[in-house]
Amino acid sequence: MTGIPIVHSFLSWWKRRLRRDHLPPQRDLHTHWRDQALVSRWAALSPPAFRLLDLLGPLHWAEFPERNLIRNWGQPTLPYAALAAAWLIQLNEGLVSMSLLRRYLVEHPLLIWLLGFPLAGAPEPPWGFDPQASLPTARHLTHLLRSLPNAPLQFLLADSVTLICAELCACGVTNVGECVSLDTKHILAWVKENNPKDYVSDRYDKTKQPAGDPDCRLGCKRRRNQSTGPRPAPPTPTTNPLPASTVKAGEFYWGYGTGVVVTKVPTWGEFVIAEWTQPFDCGDVTYFFPLMAQTEQRLGFRPRWATFDAAFDAFYVYEYFYRADDPAAFAAVPFSERGGYKAGGRQFTPEGLPLCRAGLPMPLKFTYTDRTSAIIEHERAKYTCPLRAPDAPAAAVCPINHKNWAKQGCTAMMPTSIGARIRYQLDREGPAYKGIYKQRTATERINSQAVALGIERPHLRNQQAITNRNTLIYILINLRFLQRIRQRLPESP
Repeated sequence: MTGIPIVHSFLSWWKRRLRRDHLPPQRDLHTHWRDQALVSRWAALSPPAFRLLDLLGPLHWAEFPERNLIRNWGQPTLPYAALAAAWLIQLNEGLVSMSLLRRYLVEHPLLIWLLGFPLAGAPEPPWGFDPQASLPTARHLTHLLRSLPNAPLQFLLADSVTLICAELCACGVTNVGECVSLDTKHILAWVKENNPKDYVSDRYDKTKQPAGDPDCRLGCKRRRNQSTGPRPAPPTPTTNPLPASTVKAGEFYWGYGTGVVVTKVPTWGEFVIAEWTQPFDCGDVTYFFPLMAQTEQRLGFRPRWATFDAAFDAFYVYEYFYRADDPAAFAAVPFSERGGYKAGGRQFTPEGLPLCRAGLPMPLKFTYTDRTSAIIEHERAKYTCPLRAPDAPAAAVCPINHKNWAKQGCTAMMPTSIGARIRYQLDREGPAYKGIYKQRTATERINSQAVALGIERPHLRNQQAITNRNTLIYILINLRFLQRIRQRLPESP
């Protein structure tokens, strides 16, 4: 029995040594990551903490836009930085709930100290603090995800872009971000209206908001936005006829959409430059200007090339990438056949006047400001038949006998922007276009990584929470990409 006091004394000595040798004052993650002596000791002491510090440490946490922590709420104020890092750990470790995240942190107390949570002192635990008392409840963690502003998380995403560009430059990679691609991803709301096995009357009535999520909206996931020519009408069914009101032209869901701008780095992979989340009823083109503004700010320049799907076939997309001093810059977008014209079907004079179907320049009749037909206000013009102009010969006859000849001839209504002409004149069969358009697969690979992290079906019922979670997912994708660069591990062929 004399050995028991000796063992107890030894354990007490070991606990004091742990507190003295392995728990210096709390600092930000980046400062701990730069302390190589501390990191080398943790590599054996707590392998999970060492692994996660290597993933999260490169971000400049000391510059994180933190909220005011000096407030008397009767308890310590939780730092936003600690919460953001904890949620990144949750995504990286595949912890599907806040309860599992909290249990994981309790099982690895060093992470609680490392992330910067306020510590609740206790003499008994070997780390010198009580892990259970130092963490908020799982319910409070969920509440904080719903209430956290998205701007601090956008800071981390922008910082990851800066770190990736600097690391690639150190590896001899230049021209990062000159070619970008943009795409959107659907996110299904956690409501019974999205469950086909649950009976819901008027499932697709957009005026009946689901009770499970006050912010989600009804939208279409899949619908053809590019015509492939006339298709024969389906035969009339002889049995079990269906009313036309039950036929859907696409897949409709209640939820959200997230847009992402991605760039491909040859031999290394792709990473996210910008992202934005909106309700599902917002069209794809509404993502263009906010995302390109983020992209230009984070890269420090406007990309020369970009590629999109046919939903972005709009004059302002082509105009954004047009440069008078750089003819090689353009946006690779498939042509969406509207107005009876195909790609290259409308021709223009060198002065910018459209040619009618007979090949004659159409004179400008008037211009006006259009505030309804596009997401931006723009100048629009009407061009009329050249043979019906006041100075045209009285005996002039349309050489192709146009169907509108008896109605004062053909007319054309179109924006006066240079992008409206580029939309028709862009060579979509040339090698330059095809080479840029191939970069669109970068967004598909990023979306695949995001789906693996659970972006498509989040168990959240609030737009702010889903917005924050989406940003965290893209931050983690960038951090994993940065880690591969730091380890000098190009992507597999």
